[in-house]
Amino acid sequence: MTQRIALVTGGTRGIGASISGALKNADYAVAAVYQSNNAAAEKFSRETGIEIFSWNVADYESCAVGIEKVCATLGGPVDILINNAGITKDAMLHKMLPEDWNKVVNTNLNSVFNMCRCVVPSMRSRGFGRIVNISSVNALKGQVGQANYSAAKAGVLGFTKTLALESAAKNITVNAVVPGYIATEMTDILKGDIREEIIAGIPIGRFGKVEEVASAVLFLVSDDASFITGTLLSVNGGQYL
Repeated sequence: MTQRIALVTGGTRGIGASISGALKNADYAVAAVYQSNNAAAEKFSRETGIEIFSWNVADYESCAVGIEKVCATLGGPVDILINNAGITKDAMLHKMLPEDWNKVVNTNLNSVFNMCRCVVPSMRSRGFGRIVNISSVNALKGQVGQANYSAAKAGVLGFTKTLALESAAKNITVNAVVPGYIATEMTDILKGDIREEIIAGIPIGRFGKVEEVASAVLFLVSDDASFITGTLLSVNGGQYL
């Protein structure tokens, strides 16, 4: 079988880097997309041998051009899309700046439309595709100071279910992985009592590992998961049961 091509947004750091690495180790041809921090991305590419590409996933035209470059570089269309790119701009709603609302919604939700709109037509014509969207436990339970982030990640879940219904007849599965608190640079800033309070609310009693999220993604894109679509797979240690 020809090597399948997988594209991971936000694919050079944190959860995305782990997903990119797991896909490469499973013999997929991987394109890891990032927007900023060239030094970190280049270091990731040197260490893993994974091709990296830079564009703003919140901009539709940039996505269209970038995906064309991925296809030309890796020698074929995108078979597997992992929408992982995300940012936070936290503030209580009465203090949240409109531009910070828009930045988070554009990056965390609109990018999912942009990327899917660019790859789904080809997937439909070929009769194959695997899409996994990375959401968040805060999409389900909410989080103080994250009206923008929680709303965007909740939107990802509705989008996932709808696209799954639209795509099933074309052998395209669309699922969401819903991580809880995972040990990354984003959670490393949590210290002291706040950190302990969060861990106390996780029945397993620890933060998750990026590898545990990557394993869930790897299963959903595999042939073993070909009858699974429209599913929200929580990787949260039992939080928010």
